[in-house]
Amino acid sequence: MAKIFITGSSTGLGALAAKELIAQGNEVVLHARNEARAKEALKENPGATQVVIGDLGKKEEILSVAKQVNQFGRFDVIIHNAGVYAPDARLTYTVNIEAPYLLTSLIEKPKRIIYVSSGMHRGSRLNIDHLDQGTDYSSSKLALLLLMKAVSRLWPDVFVNAVDPGWVPTRMGGAGANDSLEGGYSSQVWLASGEDKNALNSGNYYYHKKLSRYDERVDNIDLQNQLLAKLEEATQIKL
Repeated sequence: MAKIFITGSSTGLGALAAKELIAQGNEVVLHARNEARAKEALKENPGATQVVIGDLGKKEEILSVAKQVNQFGRFDVIIHNAGVYAPDARLTYTVNIEAPYLLTSLIEKPKRIIYVSSGMHRGSRLNIDHLDQGTDYSSSKLALLLLMKAVSRLWPDVFVNAVDPGWVPTRMGGAGANDSLEGGYSSQVWLASGEDKNALNSGNYYYHKKLSRYDERVDNIDLQNQLLAKLEEATQIKL
């Protein structure tokens, strides 16, 4: 049995991944933005251990989430599932980049970390010097993959990977999405609980449990380090 924390798990893929991991017998702690969402999360997954509450669009609440999580002791797995698709660049940056960076830095180091990215990252424009002003959904997911690669390189004792869930019919994806919901959370569940050699690996990007193509900039160590330096400067917290 593994102890697992999933951000953004009141609805959508986070809730579905939680349901499957709970069914496997794992101890799962959920996360919701507010009290109303917390009730929704527990209604969806009554077998969850607890719900951590905090708005990942606000730095002080991100710090609170990290503190709450650490009160449970060390986790085996952290799944950074939360994300927004919004026209607000600042909000997109905070939720999709700064929050996973801060939570990775502040939560006691787990055995496995999984970041939920997107195939939309390929070919996006990323301006590291102006992350809080020029970030859109696609560039935020490129930054998340750079973060994943950096963490996997700097923390060789942790299995660190990312997934592309595909375009799935969740609240974010909409009714027109053409990928399956099961496929959308299958990689997260597999990377969290799998014991085969591919799951016990690091620095990879998966789509439906298979290695997937990613933007070649993701492997640029200088770019990874530039992102870490900018995030450290912006948050005053070092990875």
